[in-house]
Amino acid sequence: MLIVGLTGGIGSGKSTVAAHFVAMGVTCIDADQIARDVVQLGEPALASLVQHFGNIIINADGSLNRRVLREKIFADPAARTWVNNLLHPLIRQKMLQQCHASNGPYCILMVPLLFENNLQSLVHRTLVVDVDEDTQIRRTMQRDQTTEAQVKAILNAQCSRQHRLDLADDIINNSDGITIEQREQQINRLHQKYLQLAAQVHSPSNMV
Repeated sequence: MLIVGLTGGIGSGKSTVAAHFVAMGVTCIDADQIARDVVQLGEPALASLVQHFGNIIINADGSLNRRVLREKIFADPAARTWVNNLLHPLIRQKMLQQCHASNGPYCILMVPLLFENNLQSLVHRTLVVDVDEDTQIRRTMQRDQTTEAQVKAILNAQCSRQHRLDLADDIINNSDGITIEQREQQINRLHQKYLQLAAQVHSPSNMV
């Protein structure tokens, strides 16, 4: 199974690109969704979080109050490290399980912080959806109804655009000047490329 790691900065259009691959029959595993799944009501990780932080991080229905937890880990680096040590191995395990359970010659593993969390070893190729920073800010402000300062704070917490491009095996240009047809042409070319590469993958040592 060839695994392609799809990533990009906030507001770059990763989900749009992923949806096009899915429309062509490619399985796409969403790391963000897995991160939500592992802390659902009844999951052992949620119980560990409550034991560590107390009921303050729990909503009235018993579910995780993500806003409160986010505030705690942003305010306390030690708390952030503890949460990462708890959740990241679980998320990594489930990502790989879903990748290997997928059908088809290759799958897409969408990880927004692929490079920031040094997860390149989980994939065979890295695909970056690239846009300029001004576009990221404008799109995210419109989508999330947030301020420019808040978006810039998120950008500062992610790796730089140039660093992301330097680490990319493949790049999709999704800037404002790119039409839907041009974006789809880029994706279709990569789809054919990945099908060819998948035929060459037998026992990927970097997945062990």
